[in-house]
Amino acid sequence: MRLTSEFWVAALVRRVNDSGAFAALGNKGAAEAGAIFIKFRNKDGSYDLFGPAPQLAYDERKPDERIFVLVKTGVAEMEVDDELQRQMRWDRDLWIVEIEDYRAARDDLFPVTDLEY
Repeated sequence: MRLTSEFWVAALVRRVNDSGAFAALGNKGAAEAGAIFIKFRNKDGSYDLFGPAPQLAYDERKPDERIFVLVKTGVAEMEVDDELQRQMRWDRDLWIVEIEDYRAARDDLFPVTDLEY
């Protein structure tokens, strides 16, 4: 059984904040199954944006795992915000998690696939 978006996001925010970094909710989406986007601030001040991976990225043995794909990398915050606004025009129920000052490997937080968005 897949965790709800609300539960998964709450766990991610807690993990980041417990590590000494900062995570906050930028937009609260549908509790059960809203799409999750992660706005990640890099050390150099640029941003990466991660979104839900396409269905073909999921392993048949682990269909409940959430996998992300890199949507934008090393861009200005305005570019990430513009993309998120475009996404919200199609889906008002999406979640946005903003993370900054996270020094460990992102792979510890969420799996990312090599597929393109």
